[in-house]
Amino acid sequence: MTKRQNRMTLVALLVAGVSLAGYLGLQAFNENLLYFFSPTDVVDGKAPKGKSFRLGGLVAKNSVKRDGLKVNFDVTDNANTFSIEYVGILPDLFREEQGIITTGSLVNGTFIATEVLAKHDENYMPPEVADALKKSSNK
Repeated sequence: MTKRQNRMTLVALLVAGVSLAGYLGLQAFNENLLYFFSPTDVVDGKAPKGKSFRLGGLVAKNSVKRDGLKVNFDVTDNANTFSIEYVGILPDLFREEQGIITTGSLVNGTFIATEVLAKHDENYMPPEVADALKKSSNK
């Protein structure tokens, strides 16, 4: 092969390598995205099945049931309510009618949470939860 052919082969291999690295990077990024859904979105079937996502809203009144470290409760956006199951220690600020965001996935119609986040004071609500509540109250 001539020098020119060697250079063109090297350039083609470099372009292919950079393209492959970019594609793999985008795939990894897409797999690690956690989208936020409200209870209405989940009831409407917009949430992914078998994939992790965030679910948020207000903890429904009189819905918290504790059994040791296992806690079952409902989250509402004032339009729909969805059941959540969590095993672990809840944040100190967790209580009924409190804004929360949970991370987890759907299993047999129940959201199995791996993480529960509560708002940090009475003046703050996560932006996603506030937007979901506004949308549900406008319907």
